[in-house]
Amino acid sequence: MTTGQGFKSKKKISRSLLTGTLLILLALGIGLGVQGTSTYREGMMERYQAHLESLLRLTATQIDADDLAACIDSGVKSEQFEKEQAYLDQMKETCDIKYVYVVKPLNTNASDNMMNILAGVSEQERALYADKLVQLGQLTGTEYSPEVAAVYLARMDRSDDITYYSNTTEFGHMYTGLMPLHSANGEPVAILAIDIEMDVIRQTLSRYTLITGASVILLALLSLMFTFVWLRRRIIRPIVGMEAASSSFVASSRNSQDPDKLHFDKPEIHTQDEMEALSDALMAMSEDMKRYMKTLIAETAERERIGAELNVATQIQADMLPRSFPAFPERREFDIYASMTPAKEVGGDFYDFFLIDDDHLGLVMADVSGKGVPAALFMVIAKTLIKNQAQACEYSPAKVLASVNEQLCEGNEAELFVTVWLAILEIGTGKGMAANAGHEHPTLRRADGKYELVEYRHSPAVATMEGIRFREHEFELRPGDSLFVYTDGVAEATNEKKEFYGTERMLAALNESPDAAPAEVLAAVRRSVDEFVGDAPQFDDITMLCFKYFGPDGAEGESV
Repeated sequence: MTTGQGFKSKKKISRSLLTGTLLILLALGIGLGVQGTSTYREGMMERYQAHLESLLRLTATQIDADDLAACIDSGVKSEQFEKEQAYLDQMKETCDIKYVYVVKPLNTNASDNMMNILAGVSEQERALYADKLVQLGQLTGTEYSPEVAAVYLARMDRSDDITYYSNTTEFGHMYTGLMPLHSANGEPVAILAIDIEMDVIRQTLSRYTLITGASVILLALLSLMFTFVWLRRRIIRPIVGMEAASSSFVASSRNSQDPDKLHFDKPEIHTQDEMEALSDALMAMSEDMKRYMKTLIAETAERERIGAELNVATQIQADMLPRSFPAFPERREFDIYASMTPAKEVGGDFYDFFLIDDDHLGLVMADVSGKGVPAALFMVIAKTLIKNQAQACEYSPAKVLASVNEQLCEGNEAELFVTVWLAILEIGTGKGMAANAGHEHPTLRRADGKYELVEYRHSPAVATMEGIRFREHEFELRPGDSLFVYTDGVAEATNEKKEFYGTERMLAALNESPDAAPAEVLAAVRRSVDEFVGDAPQFDDITMLCFKYFGPDGAEGESV
């Protein structure tokens, strides 16, 4: 399977499910087997203990402890002693007992440490009992000793409790029960012991363990087969089918960009559960993907068409603004430079400058409300109307804006408007008239001075309502004076902290080199704005114009 990281082996879900199921079943089977074996062993040992208890108590009823004590003291066997010996022999033969005996520790001398009555024990076995002191089993975890037997006998006192233990001796693996014998006055006389071979018990446990283990393995295999068949039919086969269908869909989508050629082979899943619901969801998702791709292709084509048209519109808008500098190379009375950077492909800001006649120059800085194509269209109309009306020998900015306002208000259902600063300058004298229809305050620099805001009362913006009368005021430029006008995109440029650039920073940038040429002035302000904004996006068009007046004598008059 090819991936972005190279070739990687693909694990099969069937193998993972089979392995996991097998491990779970084996763990469960082993746990149940161990628990069953332990329970069976405990039950079997309880049965043997009950059997030993009944044998010990029955045997104890046939032994005269007082006579036994007398025989032990005198070392002479009585007639009762012989009867008891015969009874023990009979018990051994008829009750499946390995050994039955009575012992009493005397002292620590190994030669006469105890007297014993052993039923069916050979002389060699008797010697082993005497030499190795093993009559009482591993009560201390080691071989028997008279001291231990004495302590055990003394502890019995008047109690008839029975002690059980298992041990391995030269005579085999035994399960032993011990019971004290008391005289008539309650004194412990000796210990009655019965040994049962553990080989039978172990063989029974082994057979049980073997049968249980085989049963567990068989049940695990049967359960595994059943579980695997069920998992394969209900889970594995549906998942494999959906994986194949999904891979086929992905492959077809890579090989063709045509949504109609994409196909999702819905697997035949009729489990009536979440698997079938998931298959239906994948089928629905594939159909949604086809529709989405068709929509995306159509929208992409539409965006490309709109983008191409916007590129043309951007070029048209840029061509409508004067961009050849120096703008009037034959005129030495002034220098002018302007720029416009739209926030989108096209914008609503515009500037303009044009000769009305040989001695009058029109200067325009405007900002249409809104952004994008609607603002750009309104900008084209407003710019054309202002220039045409000004060049119709209307030397009054107020009259020009009033006429344009009436024309723009007609059919303005979008309720767009435009703020305008319009000035008409008499080039020979430096005198002029200006009107401000809701636009930013211009800045003026006198010769050898600094740029300062020229603040005065504004008129309403153009196209807000019909019948507006616009104010205008006179101004005069002397040789060396400069004008800087701009749109709100400069003062309201915003950085990542949502702070405005403001007019104070703008004035600081202007006054870094106040006597610089207009192009250098605009470049200094733009650098200052860019440094302040940083990586924050541009939300508004940035438009600026700088005009420097040299006087009627031309550039040489700048030093006057």
